[in-house]
Amino acid sequence: MDGFVISLWVVRILFLALLYGFLFAVVRVLLRDLRTASRGPAELGRLVVLASPLGEPQPGASYPLDAVTTLGRDVNNGIVLDDPFASAEHAVLTFRGRSWFVEDLSSTNGTYVNGIPVDGVGPLGFGDEIQVGEIRFRLDRGRS
Repeated sequence: MDGFVISLWVVRILFLALLYGFLFAVVRVLLRDLRTASRGPAELGRLVVLASPLGEPQPGASYPLDAVTTLGRDVNNGIVLDDPFASAEHAVLTFRGRSWFVEDLSSTNGTYVNGIPVDGVGPLGFGDEIQVGEIRFRLDRGRS
């Protein structure tokens, strides 16, 4: 065999090794993503009931939050409140970027964060207290 044929075989073998290495890396990344997805989505946050004068929801109850969670008396809300001072569609909590925001949806009695009324959209931090009607919640970190 001459040098040209040998170098051609070496290039072919190197190309196949690189191709198999690339395919191995792709399969490894896909398997890692599948394992992560099978664990389920991590919670973005939780609302913990601090006080509920009528007893429903129970103080200490915890509600996992989606990226957009609505609160109010209507059964179509993410968190349904049995409180006569809460509007049908009272407030919405949204997760944007890495921060939580609360928006009062023109409710009759307003939404309060740490005792201060929310006008439009207001920022939230973990540990802040939210009052909807007579029910008080605390925003906590989600379980991962």
